[in-house]
Amino acid sequence: MFDLARERTALHSAYPERHVPKEGWFDRQGARLVSPLLRRLRVRQCTKTTVVEHVTEYGLDLVRLSDDQITQLSKQLRNKLRREGLSEELVCRSFALVREVAHRTLAQRHYDVQIFGGWVLLNGCIAEMATGEGKTLTATLAAATVAMAGVPVHVITVNDYLTARDAREMKPVYEMLGLSVGAVTHELDPVSRRGAYNSDVTYCCNKELAFDYLRDRLVIGRQPNRIQLQLERLYGDATRLRQLVLRGLCFGIVDEADSVLVDEARVPLIISGAGGQVPEQHIYETALTLARRLERGQDFSLSGHERSIRLTPQGQATLAKEARDLTGIWSGPRRREELVRQALTALHLFHRDIQYLVRDGKVQIIDEYTGRVMGDRSWEQGLHQMIELKEGCSLTPMQTSLARITYQRFFRRYLWLSGMTGTAQEVAGELWNVYRLATVTIPTNRPLRRIWMGERLFATADQKWDAVVNRIGELRGQGRPVLVGTRSVAASEILSKHLASANIEHVVLNARQDEGEASVVAAAGEQGRVTVATNMAGRGTDIKLIRSVAQAGGLHVLATERHEAKRIDRQLFGRSGRQGDPGSYETVTSLDDELLATSHGSGARWMARLLLTSGKPLEGWSASFLAGRAQRSAERLHARVRRELLQHEDQLESSLAFSGRVE
Repeated sequence: MFDLARERTALHSAYPERHVPKEGWFDRQGARLVSPLLRRLRVRQCTKTTVVEHVTEYGLDLVRLSDDQITQLSKQLRNKLRREGLSEELVCRSFALVREVAHRTLAQRHYDVQIFGGWVLLNGCIAEMATGEGKTLTATLAAATVAMAGVPVHVITVNDYLTARDAREMKPVYEMLGLSVGAVTHELDPVSRRGAYNSDVTYCCNKELAFDYLRDRLVIGRQPNRIQLQLERLYGDATRLRQLVLRGLCFGIVDEADSVLVDEARVPLIISGAGGQVPEQHIYETALTLARRLERGQDFSLSGHERSIRLTPQGQATLAKEARDLTGIWSGPRRREELVRQALTALHLFHRDIQYLVRDGKVQIIDEYTGRVMGDRSWEQGLHQMIELKEGCSLTPMQTSLARITYQRFFRRYLWLSGMTGTAQEVAGELWNVYRLATVTIPTNRPLRRIWMGERLFATADQKWDAVVNRIGELRGQGRPVLVGTRSVAASEILSKHLASANIEHVVLNARQDEGEASVVAAAGEQGRVTVATNMAGRGTDIKLIRSVAQAGGLHVLATERHEAKRIDRQLFGRSGRQGDPGSYETVTSLDDELLATSHGSGARWMARLLLTSGKPLEGWSASFLAGRAQRSAERLHARVRRELLQHEDQLESSLAFSGRVE
């Protein structure tokens, strides 16, 4: 549990955060030996408790109290928590109080499993709760308890919509307990952000939070001297402390923890300053021209699953020959090959409507994990400019890197961290090894009634789309709503054309139509409704069923492609069968899908082609085995990429420490 006595010194510093010591080889090997035992002990600490019984017992006395008496009791409890710390008795009393307040303000009473989930969060673990089990309400237990103890709390979500929604919906609970609530979204200016972070409980998006931290680091330097910062409080309004946005990293609860801490940990976050100059267009045009003259297989090899390109010796010789009449930057082989490699990457690995959109004459990146547009982000090292030229857009100015950090390093700096998600067991080992977060599975409040309808694997994409359209028509005839998941904008629009040709009414939700996301997803449970969505629909918004739909079998989720992590598929499937509702799900895939078309599925592909010679799709265990084999290969690769990135960041930290630069 969060130990106030142990962390009191850090909490009272000018900018609280944890110093993470660099691990040597012997440290890592030792940790590898004892980690499984420590993880089991942490899980056992959380599960062997009578907290639910005690909370229920304390709650009986609260029912008879008036609202004024509840408010007075919260003040008394706040004083005790700040004075005595988070003892089990006080935590149980706090949970009982939060439960009663939620019932009075929101007409929502925490279930026993949510009480258990709140206890897990307070003990610094990942609470794996099935989709629809009320993670937002569960977080109020731990957040309010720690905030009443005087510790700033961050509840970290995956996008601005969820940030604003959760803060707005849970605000009455916190306010009745005498706590202030803030929400940090992208459009806020620094003054408004500072005010939001000064609240007792702050809801914020993971990217906004990390970038605000980096901006603070630019103000206070790489290693802030705590004594110096404390002394600067005497200087007046112009001190560095007055320019800071955050109050440090004290207690964080990460929603959709697997997405934030694992999936998004593959890419470092970089704050860049505009260089003020548009890059020399002819350099990138020349690089693209040279790249188009190289032949795949002879001059370069392409690794789709690793998203990398390697020039062959023949390609290097061809490039030298093509550039022999060029001068300046093209005379050096290393720089010449680097530019052409970036050009090849822009041409062959980044595709319109998959990795990016072109909107209003600008290239906008699509987040591969959420399906949302990241309008203020850009690729580095000239890649963004080459893609702009490839698409006929105007070039944007070059950016200069000012500060950088990875989620792995950032979140380890919290004095106390916990998280919640519907899918964590697949990466439980990585969550422990990197963040020392044990994963505890929370039972569902009601038994699951979600039915697995199997998997079908077709030889071609055309066969797959025909089967998907036929299946949708069949389900609509039964009066059931269908949510169809796709991996990319391009795939969602291809399916939309097939559905339109079959005169099937439907709604498309992707990065082009993301403004009404919540209303579109929430309406996906209406009778006979067909919703085609990218990863957006996987997380965050509840889908409610009317009685006639429930009687017909509930929402049916149809996945048209496997993702590179099984967890993302599970999140999509979890849109059906929530809170004991009926529901079903199935997968319809093809050998042309990205996962099987890359080398992830090379072993499975030739086996599948042998089995598909009859012209019929593979069904059941054989289709699941072949697709699952490719999926596991992708998961292992991404885990290795994250591990290597963390090691690289540790090495970079040493270099930057020597040079005196930030991060």
